[in-house]
Amino acid sequence: MPDGGWTHDYSPFHRGEMEIQQRLGVRNLVEGVGRRVVRDYLPEQHRAFYAQLPFLVAGSVDHAGRPWASILAGRPGFAHSPDPRRLIVDTQPLYADPLGQNWDIGHDIGLLGIELSTRRRNRLNGRVSAADEHGFEISVQQSFGNCPQYIQTRAITMLPAVDDPGRVRPVHRSERLDHDSRAMIGRADSFFIASVYSEDRNDFVQGVDVSHRGGNPGFVLVEDTTRLIFPDFAGNKHFYTLGNIVLNPRVGLLFPDFYSGDLLYLTGRAEIIWDGPDVDAFDGAERLVPCDVESVIRVDGSLPFRGGFESFSPVLRRTGNWQEVIAARRSLNRAL
Repeated sequence: MPDGGWTHDYSPFHRGEMEIQQRLGVRNLVEGVGRRVVRDYLPEQHRAFYAQLPFLVAGSVDHAGRPWASILAGRPGFAHSPDPRRLIVDTQPLYADPLGQNWDIGHDIGLLGIELSTRRRNRLNGRVSAADEHGFEISVQQSFGNCPQYIQTRAITMLPAVDDPGRVRPVHRSERLDHDSRAMIGRADSFFIASVYSEDRNDFVQGVDVSHRGGNPGFVLVEDTTRLIFPDFAGNKHFYTLGNIVLNPRVGLLFPDFYSGDLLYLTGRAEIIWDGPDVDAFDGAERLVPCDVESVIRVDGSLPFRGGFESFSPVLRRTGNWQEVIAARRSLNRAL
């Protein structure tokens, strides 16, 4: 299939994404770029890329309309594309992962393929077109590449448990962040975020999206047992996640511990802080995104692989930390 970019008459962006692009003065520029790099099929390069990965990140929505971010793992080749319009995922969700209830035929789904050793990543948004006890098939609606910024390199080591994703694990459920969950977030240098906007199921630019976020350890601040906040750094200006949040504040966050294998799933509601003293005080932040947590699932030792840390993304040298923001808050309060 020739690579012609976006071939539809309508924009590859929905109105929430376009609203932010317009607000920030990049609308015309990003429209042109989007029409070149966003496709409604998988180019050959992406088809080969997904087939070599040991895990994928998925975004889905439960029956209550809540997004969740998940990890699907398998031996390389478990994800494969028989033709440019389809991706087949031959594995089951991990034990207690909300995705297990969210992949019925016809459900929207977002996928992120990310290769931590090379910082390479590609995205796919689509719809579940078939499912059975072996896995599921996705009909592609949008596919696009992503820049490697903010990704920490890690060496992936697969465990025998990859062949038994449904193995029972200890599960902790709550409506609040307990001590262990707060500690896990506090030391994280990466997480994944799922978001959704879907009013017209015939519109290929709507649906579920899942994305990576990275920063120096502690770049996510836990303000209390139900609220956290993270910076939004400069990216490709497509604003897939923030564009969804503008129209639908519901989000799902996934924090993986690549050392212990623990997974922390959160779902809640986000907002966007566009400017102000906290944004100014956090080096590299263009906005801040608070999230009010509504449901928490922590699964011990869930990941069927480990990710040995190798290096931080070099762009993190240009980003700040919450200690600087808190110090600026105190200075401002004293001045008042």
